[in-house]
Parts: sequence; structure tokens; C-alpha cells
Amino acid sequence: MKAAAAGGAKFAVELRDVRKSFGKTEIIRGANLAVHPGERVAIIGPNGAGKSTLFNLISGRFGSSSGDILLHGQKIDGLKPYEITRLGLARSFQVSNLFTRLSVFENLRCAVLWSLGYKYAFWKFLADLHDANDRAEEVMEMLKLEKRRDVLAMNLTYAEQRALEIGITIAGGAGVILLDEPTAGMSRSETARFVNLIREVTAGKTLLTVEHDMGVVFGLADKIAVLVYGEVIAFDTPERVRANERVQEAYLGSVLADQQAEAGQAAHGRAAGH
Repeated sequence: MKAAAAGGAKFAVELRDVRKSFGKTEIIRGANLAVHPGERVAIIGPNGAGKSTLFNLISGRFGSSSGDILLHGQKIDGLKPYEITRLGLARSFQVSNLFTRLSVFENLRCAVLWSLGYKYAFWKFLADLHDANDRAEEVMEMLKLEKRRDVLAMNLTYAEQRALEIGITIAGGAGVILLDEPTAGMSRSETARFVNLIREVTAGKTLLTVEHDMGVVFGLADKIAVLVYGEVIAFDTPERVRANERVQEAYLGSVLADQQAEAGQAAHGRAAGH
């Protein structure tokens, strides 16, 4: 069952003919997308398709050249990133965004302070902020990082750091979550565990993720948006996107073939080692 949209809006995130140019170069060429509350959507496409640019437009890091971007029915294009965050959208990045010299718990507590209304109240004793501490503990348990509670972020494994980044993203209670390449750099076993973690911690939320691993895409997404040359050429269920001839021709066929070849080479290597 899909979560109810804030304010009764039909879509959690909606793009209407969104365009973005850098100088004379048009990167996003009239993108249209309508994501229902509670849907998990993967955005895929070849390198240079504009996926990161699209995320930057939705999260307010870039301003659009034209078109409308709506969050729960409210126009957000032109707002600053922190203003969009306060409206209920949170984003993770490909590059680590942790406080490396703070512990797991301290990182999560920092993430919840603003959402609970404390802002930058440095005169308050953090130990006395029971609601913030409780929320940080709750998220830490969701992430299965409670045994790493007092470990500095810089001393976590790569997979643990990525888990903590997602925890920071969801800690403020945002209803719309944007994850940029969440499984990049992980082994297959780490990726499988991480997909399950993403599924658990984003339950009931709207999720948009940019992801290259087709196993992750088809295992996690309710719908897939295929972005090619700045346009959404398909937006449908994984089964229908996989069967879409235009998608096969433009992107998916070659990617699946490459990944199947890599899997075959890996299997051959394991067999040769026995």
C-alpha cells in the first residue's frame, strides 16, 4: 500500500518538462516523471545521460532552466537545498559526507537535531536531549550498527560507512529519499545485504535512486525510469522496461550483456581455481 501524500497531493515527486542547460549545452531535455508516494524508483541510463544532473535539480543544488519540479504538489524549483530538505526531501551522495572524527552515534545525533527543532542550540547539553538521543539509537539499530556505536566513522568499513550515510539521510524523518549510487564499490555479498537494508529503512517512504547495477535495480525498484540524452524514454515496472524495445536499443541490452559476461568470467575464474 502506498503512503499518503502530504497535503493530499497525488504525486510525491513530479517533473514537468524540466530542462537544464549549461551555456549552450542542454543536458536535461524536457524530462517528465511522476512518482507516487511510497514508490521505489530507480533511474538508469548511460554515462552522460543526465542522471546526476536530474538529482541535483530535484534536491536544489542546481536550478532548472525551465519546467516545474514539485514535491508533494508544491513547486520547489528555485528553492535552496536546505529549504527543500525542510519540506521533507533528503539526499545521499556518491562521495562520503560523514563527520569522520565523530562516532556512529554522534553522526546520527547530528542528523536528527534540526528535524527536532534544536537547530544550532550549542548551549544545550546534548546528553540531555533525550528525544534526539532516542532517535539516533533507533536509527542505529535499524542500520544494525549498534555494536559499532562508539567507533569513529573514519574507522568503519566501507560498507558500514555507506550504511551510516543512509542512516544520516533518513534520520531526519524525510518522506522522500534520494540515493546516489548507494552500492558503488561494494562486493556482491555486501551489495545483497545492502539492498535488504535499503528496503527495510525506506519502508513507507518514497525512494529515488541512481544505480548502475542492474541486479540492484531489478531487485529493489517498483518502477524504473530510463534517462537517455536528458529525456525519460521509459517509466514503468521492471518487467515492462526490460521488454521495452526502445530501452533495449538505447541502453539496457548492452548493459545486461556486459554484466552477464562479467558474471560468466567470474564463474569461469572460480571454476578454474578448483
